[in-house]
Amino acid sequence: MQTDTNQTDSFYEYQVGGSLRINAPSYVVRHGDNQLYQALLKGDFSYVLNTRQMGKSSLRVRVKNRLQKEGYRCASLDLTSIGSETTTPIQWYKGLIWELWRGFNFIGKVNLKAWWSEQADFSPIQRLDHFIQDILLKSIPSQPIVIFIDEIDSVLGLSFAVDDFWALIRFCYNQRAENKEYNRLTFALFGVATPSELIQAKERTPFNIGTAIELRGFQPHEIKPLIEGLKGSLTYPQEIVEEILYWTGGQPFLTQKICQIVLAETPPFLTPETVPQWIERLVRSQIIADWETQDEPEHLRTIRNRLLRNEANIGSILGCYLEIVQQAQIPLDNSLEQRELLLSGIVEKRGACLRVRSPIYEMVFNRDWVNQQLDRLRPYSSPLQLWVKSNYQEESQLLRGQTLLDAQSWAKNHRLSDLDYQFLAASETCDRRESQQKLEAEKLKETHRRLKAQKRLIAVISFAFWFPVVLFG
Repeated sequence: MQTDTNQTDSFYEYQVGGSLRINAPSYVVRHGDNQLYQALLKGDFSYVLNTRQMGKSSLRVRVKNRLQKEGYRCASLDLTSIGSETTTPIQWYKGLIWELWRGFNFIGKVNLKAWWSEQADFSPIQRLDHFIQDILLKSIPSQPIVIFIDEIDSVLGLSFAVDDFWALIRFCYNQRAENKEYNRLTFALFGVATPSELIQAKERTPFNIGTAIELRGFQPHEIKPLIEGLKGSLTYPQEIVEEILYWTGGQPFLTQKICQIVLAETPPFLTPETVPQWIERLVRSQIIADWETQDEPEHLRTIRNRLLRNEANIGSILGCYLEIVQQAQIPLDNSLEQRELLLSGIVEKRGACLRVRSPIYEMVFNRDWVNQQLDRLRPYSSPLQLWVKSNYQEESQLLRGQTLLDAQSWAKNHRLSDLDYQFLAASETCDRRESQQKLEAEKLKETHRRLKAQKRLIAVISFAFWFPVVLFG
C-alpha cells in the first residue's frame, strides 16, 4: 500500500534496513535518483546493480512513485517471491505473469486462468512473450509502461537457467526498431549481480543493453535530511553527521544506524573539537567491538558471508582485498576478485582504482581477520606464516615431496592469493633443486661404486695374469 506523499510525519526517525517509505524524512536524494528517473523518462532500459543495503529498494519505490505521478503505468516484481531452487520453470514464468497481471491491476479485466489454459501448447517463455504483446501492451494502449524487477540475483539460485528471460527483455528492446508499441515499454533491473552473470550460457549474447545507474554512498552535500533529524536534540548536528559520514564512507545502512544510535545517546558536553572523539567512541563500542554479536540488523555478517561464500575463490578474493588494505588502493582491472569485492560492498571505485569503502570495514575486516580466514583455508598455513616471518628466507618451511604434491592438488581446485602461489612456487623450486641435488649425489655415489668395482675387477684380472707367471715362471 502506498503512503500519501502529502502526509507529514509527527516525528522524525532514522530507518535501519528495509525500504524507506515514500515520505520518509531521512531519505537522502543522491545523484543516482535523478539519473534513474531521467533515464526511465527517456525510455532507457536501466539497471542498478550494486551491493546489498545501498538503498536500491528505497530508490525503486520513490522513482516508481514519481513516474506514476507523470502518468506512467508501473509494476514491481520481486524475484525472491516468485521462485526458489525447488521451483519449476513453468511455475516460475507463471509467477511472473501473475505478478504482472496483479501489478497492473488486470484483476477483473483479464481472465488469467482462461488465458493461461489457452496457452497450454506454448513454452513458458513464449507465454510471457504473448502476455506482454497481447495483454499488457493492448490493455494499456497509450501510456508509457515501466516494469521494475528487484532482487534479480535470486535467479542465480534457481535449479534451471533463465537465460530466455533476459533474452526476452533484450528482444523487447530490439523490437522498438520494428514495432513502435515497444517504445512505450521499459524495464528497470535491481540486484546484487553483474550483467555478465545474468546469461549463463556462454554461447549466447551477453546481457549488455541499457543504462547502468551508479548508486554511490551518501556524499557530504547530500546529507541535509540526516542533519534535520538531529536538530533540536543535539548541538552541532552538521558536524556530527559529517563525522558519521567519515566512519561509514556514506554507506546508507551504517549511516542511518549510527544516526539512530547518536539520537538515542546522552552525549557529554560537546564542542566542534570534541565531536570526532565522541562519535569514534560510539562507533568503536557499538559497531566495531564484538561486531558479530552486535551486528543487528545484520550488515557486517552479510559482507563476511559474501566474501567467504565460495571456498574455491576465498584465497584469491581475500588476497586481492589484503593487497588493497596494504596499499590503500589498487588499479581497477575488472577481475573476478575485484567484482566480488565490489558486490560484497567492502570496497568501492574511486576513479580508476579500488579502495576500502570505510574505516569501519577496514577495522572490522583487518589484516588479522583476513589471515585468520586464510589460515582456516590453507592446509599449509603454519609453514607459510613462518616462511613469511623469516622474510621469505627460511627454506626449511617450504613444502617438499608428498606434502607439496598434496598442496598442489588442493590448489588446483582453488583460486589463491599471490602469496600462496609465491609460496608454492618457491616450494616447488626448492623441492626440484633438492631432488636434483639428491639425484646428482646418487649418481656420484653410483659412479664411485662403479669405480671401486672396476678397481677390484682390474686387481682380480691382474692377479689372474700374474699368478701363472709366478707359478710356472
